[in-house]
Amino acid sequence: MRRLPQPYSACGGLAFKQLQPIVVAVGAVAVAAALMPVLPAGIPVLAAARLANLLTVALLSALVVVQSFGSTRGFEVDARLPAVVVAAVLFALRAPFILVIIAAALVAAAIRAFL
Repeated sequence: MRRLPQPYSACGGLAFKQLQPIVVAVGAVAVAAALMPVLPAGIPVLAAARLANLLTVALLSALVVVQSFGSTRGFEVDARLPAVVVAAVLFALRAPFILVIIAAALVAAAIRAFL
């Protein structure tokens, strides 16, 4: 029996990390569709919308932390940390989103170029 190369799996050559966003998106849509008819009538629509917004922020924050500092060896600090700090400061100053992205990318690129 022939073994597949390490980053590939038996599902068409896609690694599991490439499939994760698709699986999560499909799961989120399935959960939302399943809960729509089950939600009690007593829950105000605004409260449900606020809860959905808070969950979105929490999940996105967790994703940023895992993708920014996680690695196969555990917690890792590299050029991404100063870029995230710059982005957080610019967001706190209410800078336009495109400016935040460009500034964070430039900081990360400069650190990688000089280190």
